[in-house]
Parts: sequence; C-alpha cells; structure tokens
Amino acid sequence: MNMQKEEIASTAKTSYEKAQTRQLSIKEGSLSAVSMSFGSAYITPFALALKANNLQIGFLSSFLGLLTPLFQLLGLRYMETTPRKKIIVRAVLLQSLMWLPIIFLAYLSWKKFIPSLLPWALLALFAVLSIFGAVAVPAWFSLMGDSVEEKHRGEYFSRRNRTIGIFALFATIITAFFLDYFKTRGLLLLGFGIFFFIAGLLRFSAVPFFKKHYDSGIKAAPADYFSFKDFIKKLPKTNFGRFVIFASSMYFAVMLASPFFTVHMLNELKFSYTTFMLVSLTSTIASLLILPVWGKISDKYGNINVLRITAFLVPFVSLLWIVSPSPYYLAFIPQIISGIAWSGFDLSINNYVYDSVSEKHRGICLAYFNILLGVATFAGAGIGGFLAQYITIKTNTLATIFIISGIARLLVAIAFIPKLKEVRSVPRLALHNILTFKGIKPAQGLMHEWHILQEHIKVGKKGLFK
Repeated sequence: MNMQKEEIASTAKTSYEKAQTRQLSIKEGSLSAVSMSFGSAYITPFALALKANNLQIGFLSSFLGLLTPLFQLLGLRYMETTPRKKIIVRAVLLQSLMWLPIIFLAYLSWKKFIPSLLPWALLALFAVLSIFGAVAVPAWFSLMGDSVEEKHRGEYFSRRNRTIGIFALFATIITAFFLDYFKTRGLLLLGFGIFFFIAGLLRFSAVPFFKKHYDSGIKAAPADYFSFKDFIKKLPKTNFGRFVIFASSMYFAVMLASPFFTVHMLNELKFSYTTFMLVSLTSTIASLLILPVWGKISDKYGNINVLRITAFLVPFVSLLWIVSPSPYYLAFIPQIISGIAWSGFDLSINNYVYDSVSEKHRGICLAYFNILLGVATFAGAGIGGFLAQYITIKTNTLATIFIISGIARLLVAIAFIPKLKEVRSVPRLALHNILTFKGIKPAQGLMHEWHILQEHIKVGKKGLFK
C-alpha cells in the first residue's frame, strides 16, 4: 500500500515538473526571442555596416548552416556522459559571452582598423556563437520531448511560438526605431554595440530557467548510436528518409534567396531601419494569428497535411518579391503570405521529427537531419552568394535569384509532397476543415485569435515574468 502511494506521489511530482518545464520553456523562449531581436536579427545589417559584400553575406548564412549541425553531433556525444541540463546551461553561458568580442568589432570599425578583415572576423565570431547554441540543440530537443505529450505537441508549440513571437514583435519595433535614431546621428556602430550587449545579457538571464527544467536523467547510450553513413543508406527506403530529403531540398531552394531579402531592402531599395522593420512585422503578425490554427490542424489532421498546404505557399514568398518595390506591397502581400506559410511549415517540420523517431533515437536523428539541412543551407546560400556577387544581369541580379529560388521551391514541393505519409492515424483533411476553426467561420476565427493575442500582450501569458 505504501509503495502504491509512493508511486502515485512520484507520478504526480513528475507530472508537475513536466508542466512546470513547459511553462519555463515559454519564459526562456521569450527571453531568447528578445535576445535574438537585439542580436542575431541584426547580424546581416551589422555586416553591411562593416561593408560586407554579397559573397560575404552569403557565407554568413552558408557556413553557419554547415557548421552548426556538425557541432550538434558533439552535443549528442556529450549526452552519453553529461546531464542534458548541464549541457544546455554551459552552452548558453558561453553563447552569451560571445557577444563581447562581436561588440569589439564595432569599436574596431569606428577606429577604421583593417576594415577589409572585419566582415570575415564577424563571420568567424558569429560562427562560434552559433556553434555553442548548436551543441545544446540535441539536449534541448530531447528534454522537451520528455515534457510535451504527443497529442498536444501542435497546440503547445504553436502556443509557445506565438508567445515568443509577441515578445520578439515588440523588441523588433524598439530596435528598429532606436537604430534609425543612432544612424541619423552618425552613431550606427554605437547602436549595434548597445544592441549586442543587451542580446548577451538577455541570453545570460535565460540560464536560471534552464536549471529548473525537468530532466528524467536519461542519457544517450552508446548502443543507440549509429553512423551517419548508415543513416544516409536508409534515407530512400523509409518514410522519414523521404521527409529528410524533402526538407533538405526545400532548404537548399529557400537559401538561394533567403540571405538577400535584407540586402535587397537596405542596399537596393534604400529602406530605413524603421521601414525595414515595418515590412518585416507583417510577417510576424500573420504568423502569430495563424499559429493556433496550424497547431490544431497538426494535432488533429497530422503534420503532413500542414506541409501539403504550406509547401505550395512557400514558393510564392520569393516570387512575389519581384512584383513591386513598394514597402506597402511588400508588407501586405509577400510578407503576410510568408508569415502564414512559414509558421505552419516550421511547426510541422519540428513536430514530424518528434512523431517519426523513437525517444532513444531522437537526439541522433535530429543531429543527422540537421547536418543534411546544414549541407543544403551551405550549398544554397553559397551558390546564391556567388550568383549575387559575380553574375551581372541587365535587369536586376537579386530579382533573378528570387525567381530561381521560387521556381526551385515549387519543383521540390511538386516532386516530394505526394510521396510523404503521415506517421499517426489521422482523419482526412478536407477543404471545409481548413476554412473552419473550432466551428467558427474564418473571419470570426481570426477575430477570436486577435482577442487572445491581446490577452497575451496584456498579461504576458499568465504572468510570464512573475
């Protein structure tokens, strides 16, 4: 009888710790999102301020895409000997400290110290910062998999992403206005330095939340390890393998153009940072409004059904950028479609990995999956950077790259989407299911989400920072 009571008490304690971890992850994610809004989001504009060329901008994305997944393997091997929370905490601490030498580059640029080397130095330092984050990914992915039930993953991660997005939204507004303020007074480099200091401080402040996460104590066993070569061999033979090939191919097509939307706005269209921010914001707002819909569709009808919709929207994001240079057009047409498409695409990609891989193989499969995504990112951004730097088109080089990327995305969707299968047993998704949300018509559904969004803003998702 006593043993039964102890078992019930232990189960109740574990359930409480898992629920607490889910709430802590939203708080930590919100801090990280604001940190990214002050830091990583402005790495490309900072590189442009350091006079980086298109090839260097391409490298900034391509090398990171290749290096970070490789270091996820290192994080995976750490899991064999080190508790997952300890891996995450150490990595985040080191990541926060890496903003200090990046800030020093702004000082060196102000002093005009070997300016031709500074973009390369930025690339190297930001690569190290990203590597520290990559080491923590397998541990974090595994840790969250223990705390979020399968049937609620879509709902939870859409809620988490939306709350994070709200904080990122306000941070983006603040950073853009202040950066324009610094720029008009000839203090742009000082503005970047202040932003990056805040980014490092906020990243550091997330550490206490990680320390309180639930950890079952599970470690990666050497017996669960299999080689990358074995993983590659099985790709064409399994449903998960076809999914990996699809995702990698899509990322390659996307990265042909992705690093250059910022270059297009700041260098070619000469947008101010405020205009740049406002154009970017509509995508974020659209994402925040639609995320709960994708989460519910994902939970009820499966992740592949979400991919079937979003994968055919993603090509138009790139193609629509060439229609007009008007910031109003860019904000309300391609950017809104981007928010709708990418919020569902990213959510379903993440959740499909959880659904498809057993708990003991989550870390290693995620690492190998991300290596292939990294190779695709490296190749796509590298080729895009080469084309942007060295190929001269009579009309517009970047517009041509946007067209190539859009066509490539569409071909990937046509080739792979029909071959992907849902892992879970889910009902068929019909058109009227997409157009109806909780039995509410679309306009009412969006108003319903807008009211919820306002509540998130008011109370920070049930007292986020109490």
